[in-house]
Amino acid sequence: MQPLAAILALVLVNATSAGALPKGAIVDLSHPYDAETIFWPTESGFVLEPEHDGLTDKGYYYRSNKFSAPEHGGTHIDAPAHFAKDGNFVDAIPLEQLVGPAVVVDVSRKCQADRDYRIAIDDFRDWEKVHHEIPERSIVLLRTGFGKYWRDRKSYLGTDERGPGAVPKLHFPGLDPAAAGWLVRERKIKAIGLDTASIDYGQSTLFETHVELMTHNVPAMENLANLEQLPPTGITVVALPMKIAGGSGGPLRAIAILEER
Repeated sequence: MQPLAAILALVLVNATSAGALPKGAIVDLSHPYDAETIFWPTESGFVLEPEHDGLTDKGYYYRSNKFSAPEHGGTHIDAPAHFAKDGNFVDAIPLEQLVGPAVVVDVSRKCQADRDYRIAIDDFRDWEKVHHEIPERSIVLLRTGFGKYWRDRKSYLGTDERGPGAVPKLHFPGLDPAAAGWLVRERKIKAIGLDTASIDYGQSTLFETHVELMTHNVPAMENLANLEQLPPTGITVVALPMKIAGGSGGPLRAIAILEER
């Protein structure tokens, strides 16, 4: 079996044509899955069931579990098929869309002031005035600051209630549909992610941002971790989901590799 670093290097070379694995610190962008992992209020959540833990009758130690979980919860990806009839299922998302250069747009100040804030086109234009135009085929990460609330369900979602009645009580920021369309058409992004439970803001009922992105085969990563540890530019993201055949999404292990400066 090839070493993990060699496999990752091959993925990056093939997906980005960069020619080498970037050198630099690695930041984990995924929360762990356990009984406290946050899912949509209508979902049951993650369940880990032990099957064996101890010595076997032959004298060696052995541990094995089984798990169950909805596709959408914890750090996960929404495949285009989630909101687009002809969109890619999670197993069909091209690797090139899941690996590559990324930018981080920090809108945490506005989102902390307004839980229902919708990230606007002007937020991206303001970011570009300081940095540069978002490169074509970038992965865009949105830092709302809500990652600091992870594990505190009420602070993170706006409610700690469960069931259908809790959905209208959700309050967290997301991406405005017009801004999603601008990113797709004007900046031709290949993927997007953020540190809240949905790319649409919590009060959305039509999920227009999902529709705008996914009808253009742009996947969205949700419930990302540690975005506060990332600089605005100079990072490569590797975001590999569970390869569920016909899945509308799935658990995601994502990392960011920071360029050495």
